[in-house]
Amino acid sequence: MLLRHVVETSRAVAATSARREKIGRLAELLRGVDPAEAPAAIAFLSGELRQRQIGVGWAALRDAAPAAGGGPPLEIADVDAAFERIGACSGPGSQAERRRLLAELLERADDDERRFLSALLAGDLRQGALQGVMAEAVARAAGVPAAAVRRALMLRGDLGVVGALARAEGEAGLAAIRLEPGRPVHPMLAQPAADIDAAMAKLSPAAVEWKLDGARIQIHRRDGDVAVFTRTLDDVTARVPEIVEAALALPAATVVLDGEAIALRADGRPHPFQVTAGRFGSRRGVDEQRRATPLTAALFDVLHLDGEDLLDRPGSERGAALEAVVPEALRIPRVVTDDAGAAGGVLADALGRGHEGVMVKSLDAPYEAGRRGAGWLKVKVAHTLDLVVLAAEWGHGRRRGTLSNLHLGARDPAGGFVMLGKTFKGLTDEMLAWQTERLLALEVSRDAYTVHVRPELVVEIAFDGVQTSPRYPGGMALRFARVKRHRPDKTAAEADTVDTLRAIHAGAGA
Repeated sequence: MLLRHVVETSRAVAATSARREKIGRLAELLRGVDPAEAPAAIAFLSGELRQRQIGVGWAALRDAAPAAGGGPPLEIADVDAAFERIGACSGPGSQAERRRLLAELLERADDDERRFLSALLAGDLRQGALQGVMAEAVARAAGVPAAAVRRALMLRGDLGVVGALARAEGEAGLAAIRLEPGRPVHPMLAQPAADIDAAMAKLSPAAVEWKLDGARIQIHRRDGDVAVFTRTLDDVTARVPEIVEAALALPAATVVLDGEAIALRADGRPHPFQVTAGRFGSRRGVDEQRRATPLTAALFDVLHLDGEDLLDRPGSERGAALEAVVPEALRIPRVVTDDAGAAGGVLADALGRGHEGVMVKSLDAPYEAGRRGAGWLKVKVAHTLDLVVLAAEWGHGRRRGTLSNLHLGARDPAGGFVMLGKTFKGLTDEMLAWQTERLLALEVSRDAYTVHVRPELVVEIAFDGVQTSPRYPGGMALRFARVKRHRPDKTAAEADTVDTLRAIHAGAGA
């Protein structure tokens, strides 16, 4: 199938906010895709690469040849094969070779295809074809129940592979998929709760666990072989030898565990998240980094144990299995209670020891891999600050025509404002419409993507922390920033200062 058909479908999906229409458009395309091309087509339409990462960043895209090209029209298989070659580049001269191959690919693309490929490679293909929508489209295209696709995806972890199997073998092929140690599954995710009382009102009795700000890991052990995967299913085994050693010491021949890897100080308090992320993400000098910044496994669930899948077992049974196979030093502290006051004590303890908050987990719910299940609720204490909008970017998809992504600044007591990051999260349709009108009235200049404004509009921003960032002039950036409300009642002179942010940042490293 030609790439232009994927591009046209992507554009149509981005242009509608109706979930049913998105699914219909995607299914129509997938019915026409050869099963061998299905993994790549599904990945592209999901805004991903089948290879996940191929070493192409903004600089390579910026420097790629701009001229639209010649040669035969691009097919899905051509693009997938090019990505495979680019990702395989290694050693001296690999960066130059990647850029040559990228330019070669883009030269064959027309303008629309080049825009699509650039957005795909930059991780910026905002078209609303999230995994849930794509799973429904795969099911409709293959004529199988959506539940069968979701179950297969939970166990296989790759919607492209599941889609190809659904097309080739139907429901029977999907039903044959089982959890296989060594093959990761998408992790279960949690829904937010307003506070501990609200969480306990929904789930009681419940297991209340510390919520650590670490790197999510899934550990697979089969006899003497151990593999460690990230929440995005990337294999990081070679980066975390201490996690591997801990898994090998467990009294189990075959086990699949869910948890976090986290860098802790000598007193047991966590390092700032960036320290964990830097260690966890580094491929070089692992032994030296391990000595300097060891990682600790903090485990909270078990999905398979010695030949038996536990995904469908209730949380209480999985908790008992975890206690039987994992020593207390490697388990995240948890208390089973039906008392909101006791749960609040666990939250206070977690916060007092420098952690994010708590997870409140149903004792009856199964493990819903790849889903934000109602059986897990997260309770965190977020910071809020009043910041000033310095600019805003035009939205994509259903937000097209509105100013969406806000550039946020804190007041500098010495004069001016210091940018701390961007966010488009938390905005309702009404908020988008109001802020677009307001910001256009404050416009001072614009380019193709961004409207720069007079620094007058104040917004209340919730965020989870402050991290070091060389990307912004102040050397800091907000983590998980989202808009709570606009504050037209406040002037920019009343906004919080960059000194407040520095104090929060310093406190995170205390």
